[in-house]
Amino acid sequence: MAGAAAGSKNSIGRGQEFHLRTAMFCFGHMGVKLRRLRSLNISILAGVILAATSNIASAEPLAGSQGDKRFPPTLPSNPKDPCTKAWKAYVTAGGHSAYAITPYSRVRDIFVICGSSLNAKTQAAAEEKAMASCIRTRDSYKGKINIGGVCEIAASK
Repeated sequence: MAGAAAGSKNSIGRGQEFHLRTAMFCFGHMGVKLRRLRSLNISILAGVILAATSNIASAEPLAGSQGDKRFPPTLPSNPKDPCTKAWKAYVTAGGHSAYAITPYSRVRDIFVICGSSLNAKTQAAAEEKAMASCIRTRDSYKGKINIGGVCEIAASK
């Protein structure tokens, strides 16, 4: 046994040498796979960040916007009028908001009634609350003043 060990350069046999080379090949190959996987993860992460920032950049801020205007609301000329104040508050609101008003006709209407909802969770929820506010206000004045028409959503965002 001592002669076999002395005659060879390494103290491992041929079978063990084969397993060692196979193991080195496999682990070396895994290193390449791990590097590729790491670079793939970085590429995916970069793509996700790019998509998120482009969506943020393209999203229009709600504050200062009139939103989806269905018809131009006829506002009283008095800046202290509640409907004028409600419209200004709607425009400056930063969240989902809606503005409802009764349409104005010079022939038959004397007053306009309005309702608004500011900074709701969704645009649909804001529209629902604005309509309810307008209808409640309209019903409270029914029979007392001349209001022609039903409440309608003038604008929402």
